[in-house]
Amino acid sequence: MKLTQSFMNRCSSLVSRRSFLPVILVMAALILFNARQVQGQGGIEVKDAQVVVVFGEQITFQARLNAPVPIKQASILFREVNEEVTRVETLEVGEDGTVSFRYDASQNVLPPFSTIVFWYQVTLADDKTYTSVPIRFRYEDNRFPWREAVSGPVTVHWYDGDDAFGQGALDAAGAGLLAMNDIIPLSLDAPLDIYIYSNIGDLQGALELGGETWVGGHANPELGVVMVSIAPGAGQSIEMETEIPHELAHVMLYHLLGDGYDRLPVWLSEGIASMVELYPNPDYAQALTIASENDSLLPFADLCDSFPPDSGRAFLAYAQSQSFTTYLHNTYGTTGLMSLANAYVDGLSCELGAARALSTPLSQLETRWRESVLGQNVTGVAMRNLSPFVLLMILVLLVPIWGAIDIFRERRRRERESK
Repeated sequence: MKLTQSFMNRCSSLVSRRSFLPVILVMAALILFNARQVQGQGGIEVKDAQVVVVFGEQITFQARLNAPVPIKQASILFREVNEEVTRVETLEVGEDGTVSFRYDASQNVLPPFSTIVFWYQVTLADDKTYTSVPIRFRYEDNRFPWREAVSGPVTVHWYDGDDAFGQGALDAAGAGLLAMNDIIPLSLDAPLDIYIYSNIGDLQGALELGGETWVGGHANPELGVVMVSIAPGAGQSIEMETEIPHELAHVMLYHLLGDGYDRLPVWLSEGIASMVELYPNPDYAQALTIASENDSLLPFADLCDSFPPDSGRAFLAYAQSQSFTTYLHNTYGTTGLMSLANAYVDGLSCELGAARALSTPLSQLETRWRESVLGQNVTGVAMRNLSPFVLLMILVLLVPIWGAIDIFRERRRRERESK
C-alpha cells in the first residue's frame, strides 16, 4: 500500500533520517532593552539587556547591573514559561557592572519557539537582596529568514515560497478552524503560530535541536505552536489543507481540555485531528476495507496509549481512528464526543470512559462501528464461533435434564396409583 506524504510527515518512525542543512551561525541578537533602563525592585537597574541566540547551540545573556552600593553577589534566573523548575546561575560582575552568561542549548535543550523568561537577582554589600523585572524572549529557530502573514490570532511563518504561499497557509488555517468549530468548542483567545519548513530535513533538524524525536508534523499545544513540512509547488494546497488543520486540532484540544489533554486515548486525539483535515486521506477507505476483509483490524483497546511503530499498522491505526471518531460524532454529536473526552480527562480507563460518557463500553462501540460502517456481521460471526460450545453445552445438559423429566413423570405416575 502506498503511503501518502502527509502521513509520512506525521509518523516519526516512518521517515528515514536525512541530513539537514548545517546550522547557519547567524548571531541574531535580540536587543531587548538597548539604551533603556530596566528598573529592578528596590533600586537595582538593568541596562543594555541583550540575548544572543544561536539556535540549538547556545544562548548568551548580557547586561549591565547598576546599584547604589557595591554588588556582593549576582545571579541570573531563567526558565521556559511553562516549566516549574527555574535555572539559577551565579554571575561574575565586572568593575563596570557588566555580566554575561552563556547557556549550552545543545546539551540542555529547550523547545523550539518556546518563550523564555529571565531576571537578575543581586545581593549588595549591605546584604540586601533585589530582583529585577522579568524579561521575556522567544527561542526562535533563527537559522532561516522567516516571513510572516497574520490574520486574527493566527500567524504563519515561512521562509521558502512567495506571498501566495503564505496566504494559502493562512487560508488553510482559517478553514481548518471553521471545520473544528463543528467538532471542538473553539477558544481563540491565545495566539497560534504556524511554522512551515520547506523540507522534512529542516524540520527534523529543528525538532532534534529542540530535544524532540518526532520528525514529521508536530504540535506543541502548550506553546500554541505548530511545525509542519510543506514544499512550495503543485501539491502545496493539499499538504496545507491536510497538515495544518490536523496539527491545529491538537492545539485547540489542549486549549479546551488543559493538562488533561495528555490523558486522551491516542485514537481519540488523532481521530479528531484527522476528522478536521480539509483533504481527507483517500487511502484510508481502502486500508479499512482490506483490513476488514482480512480480519486484521486493530482493537481500539490497543490504540489507547500509542500507535504501532511499523508503517503499515500505523497507517491502519490512523485510518481506523478517523473512521471510528467520525462514527461516534455522527452517532452522539459534538456533545457526546466532548463528554467522552471529558471522561478521559477525569482519568477513566479507555473502556470505562466510554461507558460513562456514552453508556456503552468501548468494546461494544467498536462492534457497532464494525457492523454499521464496515458492514461486518460481528454478532453473527460471534454466534458462529460460539456454536460448537453451545452444542456441547446442550449435550452435556441434556442427560441430567432428561433424567429430571423422567423422575418427575415417575412421581406423577405413583401419585395417580395411590389414589
